[in-house]
Amino acid sequence: MELDLALLLRFGWTAAIVPIVVASLPLPFVGFLHRLVIGFASRGKIIKGNTRFTVPQRFYLHFYVMAVILTTCLLIPTWFYAYAEMTPLSSGLWSYSSITSHLVGGSHIFSFNKAHLPTLGQKYKVWQTVFLLLLVEIQAVRRVHETLNVFHYSPSARMHILGYFTGLFFYAMVPISLASPCIIDVVNFLRGQIAEFIVKGRDRMPDLRIDPPGLVGPLFSLGWCQWVGAAVFFWGWFHQLRCHSILGSLRENKGAEEYIVPYGDWFSYVSCPHYFAEIVIYAGILVASGGNDVTVWLLFIFVVANLSLAAAETHRWYKQKFEDYPRTRRAIIPFIY
Repeated sequence: MELDLALLLRFGWTAAIVPIVVASLPLPFVGFLHRLVIGFASRGKIIKGNTRFTVPQRFYLHFYVMAVILTTCLLIPTWFYAYAEMTPLSSGLWSYSSITSHLVGGSHIFSFNKAHLPTLGQKYKVWQTVFLLLLVEIQAVRRVHETLNVFHYSPSARMHILGYFTGLFFYAMVPISLASPCIIDVVNFLRGQIAEFIVKGRDRMPDLRIDPPGLVGPLFSLGWCQWVGAAVFFWGWFHQLRCHSILGSLRENKGAEEYIVPYGDWFSYVSCPHYFAEIVIYAGILVASGGNDVTVWLLFIFVVANLSLAAAETHRWYKQKFEDYPRTRRAIIPFIY
């Protein structure tokens, strides 16, 4: 089943990547596909033609609310599974007596199926998943805040309905893809806990006792990949926060329809620095994952392909709209593209 889930996720990401990559090729026979993909991906100022099959751009909020809900629903059980079954990860960071009590079924609510002891590699993978889901949660919560309080979408701002469904697909698949290496084990663990509760009843279940060092300590025992990845993640995260603040400030009057050239932060180098920051954010997640999971690589490739295509169209729009648009700016990658 785990193998089937991984294959399904990889197929889904590949199916999403291929049309974008083909449409981006500078070949004459892909012109129709390019226009089709751009039409589906268009939103806001770059949307063209009939808006019949569109939805309000403020529906972006749906993406991020779903991401918060789904990530939370994966993070909490995965974290408690890691706490109950995957400690200790290394020595010296928390009480061994406490951990031993957990493993032998002492005063701890999670006492089901302790006979099988996981390997260090299995423990590391589960705690790594907790780490990755925490990063996604931080990103998703911030995007909810920005959609509600920073961006002032024009009433006329629209996006294509297929682009809307693509966004729902993306923000549903991100946490699932990152949790996929251990999601089956987490589900089995929860089933075991429910079965134990049914058999024993509430009165015979151990009291819940949380050992804070054991709950967070293993996260600090992860390797350099996770912490380098987190540093890259927050580098992009803070720049995206700043760029979104600049974009939001351009429309002080929520009813205004006039577009203004943004300046400041990474806008000095590219037309879509918030897209570039998004790529940096997911590059950090890729590094934090260890870079050995094909599913996470495909997720990252989709982010790069999708945002590069959208940035190219936005850059073209800026140059057509403003005669004095800064010529040194690139579309999304500073000094390159």
